[in-house]
Amino acid sequence: MTQGQALTILKTGANVFLTGEPGSGKTYVINEYVRWLQERGIEPAITAATGIAATHISGMTIHSWSGIGVREELTPADIDQIATKEHVARRVAKAPVLIIDEISMLSARTFEAANEVCREIRRGERTFGGMQVVMVGDFFQLPPVSKYRETHFAYESNAWRELNPIVCYLSEQHRQEDADYLEVLTAIRRGEVEEMHFERINTRRVAASAGLPAQAGVPRLYSHNADVDRENAVELAGLPGKVHRFLMNSKGGPNLIEGLKRGCLSPEVLELKEGAAVMFTKNAPQGKYANGTLGTVVDFMAGGLPVVETRGGEYITVEPVDWQLEENGKVRASITQLPLRLAYALTIHKSQGQSLDAALIDLSKAFEYGQGYVALSRVRTLAGLHLLGINDRALMVHPDILEKDRDFRLASGAAAETFATMPPDEIEQMQKNFVMANGGEWIGAARGAATKNIAAKKSAGRLSETLEAVRSNKSLAAAAKARGLTIGTIVTHLEKLNDVGTLVPKDFMHLLPPKQDLERIQLAIATKGGDKLAPIYSALKGRYDYETIRLVLLATPG
Repeated sequence: MTQGQALTILKTGANVFLTGEPGSGKTYVINEYVRWLQERGIEPAITAATGIAATHISGMTIHSWSGIGVREELTPADIDQIATKEHVARRVAKAPVLIIDEISMLSARTFEAANEVCREIRRGERTFGGMQVVMVGDFFQLPPVSKYRETHFAYESNAWRELNPIVCYLSEQHRQEDADYLEVLTAIRRGEVEEMHFERINTRRVAASAGLPAQAGVPRLYSHNADVDRENAVELAGLPGKVHRFLMNSKGGPNLIEGLKRGCLSPEVLELKEGAAVMFTKNAPQGKYANGTLGTVVDFMAGGLPVVETRGGEYITVEPVDWQLEENGKVRASITQLPLRLAYALTIHKSQGQSLDAALIDLSKAFEYGQGYVALSRVRTLAGLHLLGINDRALMVHPDILEKDRDFRLASGAAAETFATMPPDEIEQMQKNFVMANGGEWIGAARGAATKNIAAKKSAGRLSETLEAVRSNKSLAAAAKARGLTIGTIVTHLEKLNDVGTLVPKDFMHLLPPKQDLERIQLAIATKGGDKLAPIYSALKGRYDYETIRLVLLATPG
């Protein structure tokens, strides 16, 4: 199924399981859907199964959002107690759409517990109280962490069966650039690993005693935290020169801040030296770096900020950025730190969701289904893989998932065929009914431009505040911080201002990327044509984030 087909289905309000291989664009589809909802005045609840995944989407964990915390099973007394918490009851009652990212890491018990809370608060017999539930993830990734010996996946729960989600299995690939390497990953995913696949991976073996030189800036992926902590500490201590320390700042409620800290890949206390290998932990608003970009600290500015030379030869003065927890379009908590961490070592668990130029991977101690697949699929090409060791279990995926994946693919194909044969006006009517039922403003194909103009004029005060923030701040991130909004919302406001003819280039030209980057993005736009983001993003190989591309589209005539 294509990304466009999945978006069409999501917009009907159906419960959906959005899945696909790493790099197939799941995050892009969800971001586009959230943007579509917000343009129509509908604010979804954005959650994830883990703290790390939550920080990637500016949301909170499903455990915090639903109020269940660490509990996997709830008594009637527990449910009553949670339902009486005003802040939990308010957000659950108001949410028309619930998005749960990294669903593979959520146990069936936890999924059921969240369902029970939602049904109680929303006082409805329907699953999750009748809201649209969108589950995002890939069950070939790491399985749920549970205190119970026997752990069941979310799809094995009664709640999943009652939701009966439409499966949208994305078939496009935007991460792996190497066809031979992609063939290996596909074989692992389908349980069809043969000797030739082992041989191909083994061509990337390196001697454990040699490893890779520190200046190569290649992170090692390990299965255990102890290995990671030890290697990072040893490598930094072995460098000459002064240690520069950077402390994390925070704003908001203590519990929300703690959740952000747990999910942030940048540490609370970041220690760096000149010559340290580092990895960026966040996408830059202007596209100078991405989550997973590797480099080396080459200097420190007079004000103390580090200068990083990326593997691509670019020099970046790294400034602090914010990780935010957003709810109903407002920022409820934030932490501020340099978007860096030492890149000598990283756990496979924390690498999930990242796309790396290269990695030194040790799979000799792999102990969990999916660990090898997650680690290998982080790397874009076979040339970027450096393998220290591998055991027989490393390329194994959960046998139950193999069988279930076949069902998911068949269900997705059937859904794509069904929607392909439906009249467009019937699909649009379903989408309109969904939007209107949730108090949104319908923007149909026939009157889209006119309705956008009306909506923009109605919110002129809010948009003018954004325009003023954009004019008076030097970056998108600073403008977003000044308005208490996300960067994506700021760009959406600029697009709305452009629709009604009140935006001129001089208002935001200072936010555009440097000339070389600007010309590269404009070339991709001209080559791919139109204003569809996915082909442009793919042509640029993920070097620039979607907000930057959207901003350049605004500045590009025609």
